[in-house]
Amino acid sequence: MERLESELLRTFLAIADAGSVTGGAARIFRSQSAASVQIKRLEELLGEAVFKRHGRGVVLSPLGEALAPIARQVVHTLDSTLADLKGSGLAGSLRIGIPDDHGKDALSAIIAAFAREHPRVELTVHRALSTGFPKALATGALDLAVHEVARVGPEMEFLREEALLWVTAKAHRLLDRDPLPLALFDRACWWRDAALSALDTAGRRYRIVYSSESVTGVAAAIEAGIAVGILGSSAMSDEMMALPESAGCSSLPTSKLVLECGKGSRDPASKAMARAISGAFKIREV
Repeated sequence: MERLESELLRTFLAIADAGSVTGGAARIFRSQSAASVQIKRLEELLGEAVFKRHGRGVVLSPLGEALAPIARQVVHTLDSTLADLKGSGLAGSLRIGIPDDHGKDALSAIIAAFAREHPRVELTVHRALSTGFPKALATGALDLAVHEVARVGPEMEFLREEALLWVTAKAHRLLDRDPLPLALFDRACWWRDAALSALDTAGRRYRIVYSSESVTGVAAAIEAGIAVGILGSSAMSDEMMALPESAGCSSLPTSKLVLECGKGSRDPASKAMARAISGAFKIREV
């Protein structure tokens, strides 16, 4: 009798969450070839492909879309049952801050994978403007957070560096305007200070016409041709173009994505989550 093995489902979910066979294999500590063999077995069993090629990665096929929620339920039930029967494993609660930025969707996938692996840990995820995270960590409102900084502090773990760019819409000409219309982040964001300092250094007059607390909001204003703004390179869309320094905008510092833990967050669950986030970013850099 043919059977749908749980290990095949785990490999399937890991690849689905990572968006690639290589990334999924790394999450479950298997080689790429071993993961590929398991997906082939799964597809032979089901009689249809569960993934479709998409650029340099994969996306779920219609069958894969139908299988995913069932696979998650099965794996979650097995993990929860094992934890309950053993009376061991990680337990407790964690409050995590992640940036309200569409470019950080990978963090949501990492946290979801952690929740499936450690079902007895209660997770509360705060997705918001990350400028408030340092204070929340200091006051104990958050146990750990991922946020953007200009300089990596001694209690922070560096995850990734990203270039900050002056950006405008391809379809609109705004550089000839004086003062230059700007779309910037909320007053609490250091990206805003960096942008204004760069314009002051260049001697360029400006006028802030749009402010937002999210990357999505600033990007929408730029694409609409309302203003010029700054974005991380990962947030660039096909409707935008980066401006050279010759356009009269001085260069900007790079933004560092860091992981930081709260002062009292040294329990096993916090350490395990920190390792999961750190390890996932190291895998992405390979």
